[in-house]
Amino acid sequence: MAMNYESPVSHMEQTAGMTDIDEERVAARRKRIVIATIVAAILLLGILGFFLTRGDDEAATGDAAAAADAQAPVVTVVAPGSKTVVRSINATGTIGARFDTPISVVGEGGRVTQVYVDAGDWVKQGQVLASVDRSVQNQQAEGLRAQISVAESSLNLAQAQLNRALQLVDRGFISQADVDRLTAEKERAQAQLRVARASFNEAQQRNARLSIVAPTSGYILERTVQPGQTVTQGSGALFRMAAGGQMEMQALLSEDNLAQISVGESAQVTPVGTTQTLNGQIWQVAPTIDPQTRQGIARIALSYDRALRPGGFANATIRSGAISAPVLPESAVQSDTKGNFVYIVGPGNKVERRGVEVGAVTDEGLTIASGLSGRELVVVYAGGFLNPGEVVQPRRQKGIARQTATDSEPASTSAGAE
Repeated sequence: MAMNYESPVSHMEQTAGMTDIDEERVAARRKRIVIATIVAAILLLGILGFFLTRGDDEAATGDAAAAADAQAPVVTVVAPGSKTVVRSINATGTIGARFDTPISVVGEGGRVTQVYVDAGDWVKQGQVLASVDRSVQNQQAEGLRAQISVAESSLNLAQAQLNRALQLVDRGFISQADVDRLTAEKERAQAQLRVARASFNEAQQRNARLSIVAPTSGYILERTVQPGQTVTQGSGALFRMAAGGQMEMQALLSEDNLAQISVGESAQVTPVGTTQTLNGQIWQVAPTIDPQTRQGIARIALSYDRALRPGGFANATIRSGAISAPVLPESAVQSDTKGNFVYIVGPGNKVERRGVEVGAVTDEGLTIASGLSGRELVVVYAGGFLNPGEVVQPRRQKGIARQTATDSEPASTSAGAE
């Protein structure tokens, strides 16, 4: 019987082999654990680095934005709101008589014997301004007066003869034909008397018209006649008079301004060379425009004043109603080939261009007829150095329109968004 000696050895070898396998498994497991740990550490470091890098980027971006905001130009803005503005139109023109009345010879004329008034005098209606020699005319009038006496005598004689005839006709001493003849002679004498009286009255009227008289009350502006001068109906005006002493200013206005005014509106007139301001009222607006100058005339009625000298120049301010509109300083309104515009600050403090239509010019600034509601933030200064889309730092200006903000108060961009 054979014995198996290899069995113990094989068992030991088997045991040793199993131990090696376990160790290899443990080593492999440890290796995997180490690798997993390393991978996890790498991932953790990556995630941590990502967040750290992102935080740095955000901080850098914030710093850059803050730096950009700090470098943005500071501009002064206003929200003009809406104001009730009395429209005023400035004009220049000349002073003259409202009713310039020339006075000349009405009758046949003659040699001037005396002048009773001079330029600058006030006269009444019918007052004699100058007299003309009437010696010849007076003699003619006396001759006509004598003819009246002759005609009256002829009429009296004809009437007496007719009365006697009427007393004798019934007795048969005078025929009816004689009565008719005497009646006709009486009627002729009456007609001759009427002619004589009419001729005399005509002579008197002509003689009365030899005197130069005022057709109405007023103020003498000019005198061109001297004693000894011979005047006729072709001599032209001997005097010029402002009827009633009323004056006017003939204000020259453009087509646009002329269309904005109407009769009855008030005006203030300042004669050149004086500081006196006179109140007037428009009484006539020219219905036509001068094709050369493209201007028309508004006539402003004025009461007499020593400061008013016909022919002189004057300045006028015409009040032509009231409107409600935003008012901006002149510095806020820009102009280019596209027209008038302003810069407003919109959302994000970005500059926007806004086209506007400029209305009347007032003491406070320019009236904006259209283009703004009054709630926008409008750049007041330095608009010529800005560009649309540029970011700015707005600061409200104190004391304009409805603003109560201080000079250093930052402006809100919410109004610009409106």
